[in-house]
Amino acid sequence: MATGKINVSVENIFPLIKKFLYSDHEIFLRELISNATDATLKLKHLTRIGETDVTYGKPVIEVKINKENNTLHIIDEGVGMTKDEVEKYINQVAFSGAEEFLEKYKDSAKDSGIIGHFGLGFYSAFMVADKVEIITKSYKDEPAAHWTCEGTTEFTLEETTKQNRGTEIILHLNEEEKEFLEEPRIENLLTKYNKFMPVPIKFGTKEKTLPKAEDAPEDEEAKTVTVDNIINNPDPAWTKQPTDLEEEDYKSFYRELYPMQFEEPLFHIHLNVDYPFNLTGILYFPKLSNDLSMQRDKIQLYQNQVFVTDNVEGIVPEFLTMLKGVIDSPDIPLNVSRSYLQADGAVKKISSYITRKVADKLKSLFNQNREDFEKKWNDIKVVIEYGMLSEDKFFEKADKFALYPSVDEKYYTFDELIEKIKANQTDKDGKTVVLYASNKDEQHSYIQAAKEKNYEVLLLDSPIVAHLIQKLESSKENISFVRVDSDHVDNLIKKEENQVSKLSDEEKEKLKADFEAIVPKEKYTVQLEPMDSNAAPLMITQPEFMRRMKEMQQTGGGGMFGMGNMPDMYNLVINVNHPLMGDLINQDKEVQEKTIKQALDLAKLSQNLLKGEELTNFVKRSFELMK
Repeated sequence: MATGKINVSVENIFPLIKKFLYSDHEIFLRELISNATDATLKLKHLTRIGETDVTYGKPVIEVKINKENNTLHIIDEGVGMTKDEVEKYINQVAFSGAEEFLEKYKDSAKDSGIIGHFGLGFYSAFMVADKVEIITKSYKDEPAAHWTCEGTTEFTLEETTKQNRGTEIILHLNEEEKEFLEEPRIENLLTKYNKFMPVPIKFGTKEKTLPKAEDAPEDEEAKTVTVDNIINNPDPAWTKQPTDLEEEDYKSFYRELYPMQFEEPLFHIHLNVDYPFNLTGILYFPKLSNDLSMQRDKIQLYQNQVFVTDNVEGIVPEFLTMLKGVIDSPDIPLNVSRSYLQADGAVKKISSYITRKVADKLKSLFNQNREDFEKKWNDIKVVIEYGMLSEDKFFEKADKFALYPSVDEKYYTFDELIEKIKANQTDKDGKTVVLYASNKDEQHSYIQAAKEKNYEVLLLDSPIVAHLIQKLESSKENISFVRVDSDHVDNLIKKEENQVSKLSDEEKEKLKADFEAIVPKEKYTVQLEPMDSNAAPLMITQPEFMRRMKEMQQTGGGGMFGMGNMPDMYNLVINVNHPLMGDLINQDKEVQEKTIKQALDLAKLSQNLLKGEELTNFVKRSFELMK
């Protein structure tokens, strides 16, 4: 039996591992199974290229719990190690030796699937174990080896009698980590990190009911047998070529990824590139709500089929974090800070590639079946609008397929929209005015007034529409967006002709003073306008700029204008040409006050601003007027 000291560059690596190397103790299982996978795939590659006459067979990685001994076992049927290799790979802190293997067989091992990025993976075992044993036998015709270490730099290494090729890691768990002796805990970890590992992983057994033979008697009972409980799917959809998959395969994989998700995805995007970086994956567009905060962190990041994280910010463009699916790349560094990721050159290229692929897919769907694209628009618009705001390259591509729906459910691209409205909706300064509503029901009267002038009114109701409008106005020439309820219809698109007031300047000043005596100054600005006598006598509007800045502030971004928390301010627009205004001037104070309050409350009611005590008083007063 040999004894010695582990050759490391620090006096004692174990406190370092326990405190700093990994923030989450559960990672140890991912690391050890990754090493076992590497060992298995090495053997597969060696047999494929004729380096050994050993038969590869159908190896599995087995995880076993022994509660009596407080031990957890990870067993593989891979290449194993000789005594000399244990000395080299274990005691010099390079357990998997994957990089060395890949370098030695670099011409043929490119697509071997070897992980090779978990350098200190084996030593993560000491985060949960006081003592670790390795019993291993190489595929070469040499004696098996038994290595033991109790969490210090000292070890023992001796020959042993193991007959079968492969490696068994035995973890003697410490008192604080007994949770890893519970079957549900281990099964959850295996499902989380190793669900798609390329080698089958066995954890216990399960019962399986066999289908009855076609010619079996009706009263014959189905047979139940005990089979290995294989945790993972070694051949997930993203590892295959798109040409080898049908639509149902993509949907089936979606259900495998998200077993609690009952809605089908709208469509998918298959990622597959090997230059200038390696990346595969499948992204799905789910049906999205307008609640942006509920959509994040659904994409799962893998490295060579090993789960890494579902927090993909910094790797996937932010606007695409609302999608679901899988990205797998060996070129993404692990266990590093977000700021490092965002500065990493490979990560930037990956982010740009994903953005381009998504844009190309959306354009293809739009071109192939516009009618179907329009039907899906409300379920995907938040992602597209967010992308247009945050990524200039995506904005350029999206300009060809982003849609602008009208209140009548007609859909236009931006160019189509401008072509349709420019003749009738260009103001006296040559600027094309795009009218829009955010709520068809609440703004119904304003929409109708605009439609009577043959104006086209868009329905833009996503939570980030104020930001998008700002972006469009700054990137397009001679256009402005105006919400349909921001002013009287005659003022939405300023034309040359002006209405003539039926009241004199003196009468208008008196009328304004009468309203200002009753209307709260801190909330309303009284504004007199000569309009059509058939238009409403009173109208409440919110200035486009103020309202838009407030909306932007609510969804993030309003602070850039240095306006703080802006109060709700409204314009009270009085139609001086309405007969009611002429009558008001000559009424006595008591009747005038009641009329103004009633008219004001009606205007508030039309804007959904009449609530609480004010609404109660309005209803009571209205019934009294009916007596």
